[in-house]
Amino acid sequence: MAVAGAAKRYGQAAFDVAREHDLVDQWETDFSMISEILRDPGTMEYFLSPAVPRSSKVDALTRMLPDENQLLLRNLLLLLLERRRFHQIHDVAAVFLELVLEQRGIVVARVATAIELTEDEMSLVKDRLSEILGKQIEILPQVDPEMIGGIIAQIGDDLFDGSVRTQLALLRRRLAS
Repeated sequence: MAVAGAAKRYGQAAFDVAREHDLVDQWETDFSMISEILRDPGTMEYFLSPAVPRSSKVDALTRMLPDENQLLLRNLLLLLLERRRFHQIHDVAAVFLELVLEQRGIVVARVATAIELTEDEMSLVKDRLSEILGKQIEILPQVDPEMIGGIIAQIGDDLFDGSVRTQLALLRRRLAS
């Protein structure tokens, strides 16, 4: 999942502010909670709807993040609302959480497969990637029914493509030459 430039900048800024104010752990929890609440399509539609008054949205965010130590994060969400970027909240949260993991020495790997992996398979993939990179890995699994089989792992800008489609394309090129 590629994250748009603006979401990346907001996520990085959020991380910088949280770190500066020693609120990284608090924001990690709050971002997870907010993302979970906003996964409900009706709730997200409420915040994106131009028919809902801004004051109602502000009240809802204040109820979601009522504590004084949540004020800065609430202000970030209000800024996203004001700049019509609230639809990117999940990407902003994802960037923030990746930076938190990176700070802890954990690398995020987006792993795409044709079918959902079992826990054992996920553990094998995690161990193999960890061995290759020499770092602790956190896997974000994705199912891509368009894949024939195999696995694609994206870690930052690096792409490890072990998909059947790619293997067939390589074989086709070899046979053609």
